Amino acid sequence: MIIYEEIFSAFHREKVKYVVIGGIAVNLLGLLRSTADLDVLMEMSNKNLEKVIKILKKHDYFIKVPIDPISIVDKKVRDNLIKEKHMKALNFYKKKTLEEVDILIDSPVSYSQAKKTSKRIKAGKITIPVISLDNLIKMKKKAGRSIDKFDIEELKKIKKISGKK
Repeated sequence: MIIYEEIFSAFHREKVKYVVIGGIAVNLLGLLRSTADLDVLMEMSNKNLEKVIKILKKHDYFIKVPIDPISIVDKKVRDNLIKEKHMKALNFYKKKTLEEVDILIDSPVSYSQAKKTSKRIKAGKITIPVISLDNLIKMKKKAGRSIDKFDIEELKKIKKISGKK
């Protein structure tokens, strides 16, 4: 079993429109490094977000901030959370574990842009949509943390060796 397999399987079953970003995407694209959370970029439609929230609740995930998660469908609400609360993602966590799912709400790459160049990577019995190397590098440049700088250098090496985008 791979980490978050039950979430990936449920997303697949319910036809959730998403791509994996962040540390798990880094791992799936060929760089092994420690990570505990699942970061996703998704289509921000009511229908899609309702599916995700239902799946996360079914698997005992709770939202960290005191807001109705469906409210982020509204671009004005997202913009306010980004500007006023400096929020980058909506975080769901599982009690008594390190498992967390972050739904990115502030990204230099839109879901539709990411989907066009995403890779479908087989992991165990499931296929996972993963952001492209180029788009992941773009996102990590904006984030600018020390781990992102490390990831960028290593992802560039993978890109050069593999000739991938």
